[in-house]
Amino acid sequence: MSRKAYEMVPVWEKSNLSVDEAAAYTGIGTAKLREISDSESCDFVLWIGTKRLLKRKKLKEYLDNAFSI
Repeated sequence: MSRKAYEMVPVWEKSNLSVDEAAAYTGIGTAKLREISDSESCDFVLWIGTKRLLKRKKLKEYLDNAFSI
């Protein structure tokens, strides 16, 4: 898949988001998303080597159930 084809997939249809995409999707800053996803108990982070991806559906569930972050 070429880079252009990948970029054409809307964020709300992707299963995994980069930190920058997740920030745009949620309105939460990248630093805060990194802080939250650094926790070992974080179930919406997917590590591919040193690359961090956030599982969109699990992130949404987390935020739906959160009182504050």
